[in-house]
Amino acid sequence: MASLAAGIEAATPGSRDRGVDALRALAIAGVVLGHWLVTAWDRGAAGAVHMSSPLSHLPEFTPLSWVFQTLAVFFLVGGYAAARGLRSAAARDQEAHDPGTWVRARMGRLLGPAVPLALIWAGIAVGMALRGTSAGTIRAMVVPAIGPLWFLAVFAALTAATPLLLRAHPVVTAAVAFAVVLGVDLARYGLDAPAWTGWANLAAGWLVPYALGIAWAGGLLASRRVAVALLAGGAAGAALLAGGFGYPASMVGVTGAAVSNLSPPSLAGVCFGIAQVGLALLVRAPLARLMRRPRWWAAVALANLSAMTIFLWHQSAVIVIAVAALRFGDVPGLLAAPDEPVWLLHRLAWLPVFAAVLALAWLPGSVRGRFNDRVSSSA
Repeated sequence: MASLAAGIEAATPGSRDRGVDALRALAIAGVVLGHWLVTAWDRGAAGAVHMSSPLSHLPEFTPLSWVFQTLAVFFLVGGYAAARGLRSAAARDQEAHDPGTWVRARMGRLLGPAVPLALIWAGIAVGMALRGTSAGTIRAMVVPAIGPLWFLAVFAALTAATPLLLRAHPVVTAAVAFAVVLGVDLARYGLDAPAWTGWANLAAGWLVPYALGIAWAGGLLASRRVAVALLAGGAAGAALLAGGFGYPASMVGVTGAAVSNLSPPSLAGVCFGIAQVGLALLVRAPLARLMRRPRWWAAVALANLSAMTIFLWHQSAVIVIAVAALRFGDVPGLLAAPDEPVWLLHRLAWLPVFAAVLALAWLPGSVRGRFNDRVSSSA
């Protein structure tokens, strides 16, 4: 490990922003751990498995969603990295640079890992059907496994739009996107608009942190005062909406709940994301200093190297085990109702198993070789 860390340290350009890489790694870790803690199943009277959530039975654990729902940080870093990457590509070849070339390269990196995921789970679903598994059970297993694809689709769309977004003022873009979310929520909850109108927030809600990431890359969020204002204002907005306007306190979706702050993003969820943006801006510099330690930097660098693979396959690591355990009935912490506090202890005991299975999805033949090939790319 020491030699690997030393090799990664030597291969890292001095210009690389390690604080941004650390934020991306923390965002991915939060999403993975959050999903591993809330993805649950229960068996109905006929033995069919259906999706459940510990938060619907144990609301006292809701504060965990405030820690592990870190998608806004990932979109913030995504906007930052895309803006810097596109500007760097243009600076290297100002005359011949074509933004379309950059977009196509980014789409290949983002969408390529999605194809195996979709094909494998389509095959698993067919196999389960041929074995006589009920349609409800198949849905309960397959939907969470392919769920990360919605994130990938939105992230890819915003990435493809980056050349256009760079032509506008990013703070204005974020403000307009926030206004769209506000308008959609007013229509849904104040004017009884159809529920499907909320899906307009899927793009607008995540555009807010993405555009703020572009602003950050342009030096517009450098002031500590701005970061504190985003943190305080976003947190106050989320608390006010949850405490006084009927928005859920949970920042992740809860099975069976009438309203979700995440699917699609609500105004409270977007405010919470703005608070996360402010916090991320405040901790970037301390994280960058911490990343000067070779072992810490090696762990973060390797996580960034496989960030998309980890995100796309982390739910599959859980569900493959759950599918294999279907024959054993109620398995504590896995296929048993998450309706008692001890369930959380059982689930924590499963986390090392999930991690081991996930490692099989991305374990490279030569980690150091892959890192040396790609570490010099933009953050």
